Amino acid sequence: MADSGTETPSIAYKVFTFEDERKNARESLCVSIPEVLDPQFGMYVWPCAVVLAQYLWMHREELRGKKMLELSAGVSLPGVVAARCGAVVILSDAADRPACLENCRRSCEANDLSDVPVVGVSWGEISPDLVLLPELDVILGSDVFYDPEDFEDVLVTVFFLLRKNPKAEFWTTYQVRSADWSIEVLLHRWNLSCIEVQLDQFNADTPELAGSNLPGNHSIQMMKITLKTEDAGQKAIHRASP
Repeated sequence: MADSGTETPSIAYKVFTFEDERKNARESLCVSIPEVLDPQFGMYVWPCAVVLAQYLWMHREELRGKKMLELSAGVSLPGVVAARCGAVVILSDAADRPACLENCRRSCEANDLSDVPVVGVSWGEISPDLVLLPELDVILGSDVFYDPEDFEDVLVTVFFLLRKNPKAEFWTTYQVRSADWSIEVLLHRWNLSCIEVQLDQFNADTPELAGSNLPGNHSIQMMKITLKTEDAGQKAIHRASP
């Protein structure tokens, strides 16, 4: 008999199919993603994750062998797609959210990814797991700019990782929830620069792709964040010094 108050949340698996008709032969990829149907977890596939996964799929030929970390992975759709496209992926979520870390593992199992590590990385905390991460080429994050109170903690973690990996980039998709929310000042404070990636460049500008039955406006944007050139150059020189 189950203990009262410890009910196992319901899990539903959602299948996503990514297609590419740019070449003579149509290519496609199907992945299965577990959603935890419990309000306290909030582990659903939000539109930002689908858009970022689409970008990875459309650039799959560039991903093979790339070392990638997904921050706040939760359902892990982008990380799973990257791994299925040949990237060397690490999934992460907050160290104090074991249910989210377990869902990352569940996503790997559902897609036969037995060699994808799952680690606890909390925004704004320089933990041993964060410090000990291996060399990275790309950091992924979908909808990590959700609550303005967390924006700087997210960028502190990104800045730390980019300082360790000065040639790396942070690829992120975010949902425009308020015109008053901006990370421009924080980017300047942490010596980071960004460029926007237009969704029509990778066939992600259709309602069918980023559509969702979840409430709210689903206007999605994507950007790539890097260290400002001067900072990346100083780091590279420092590494090369005896």
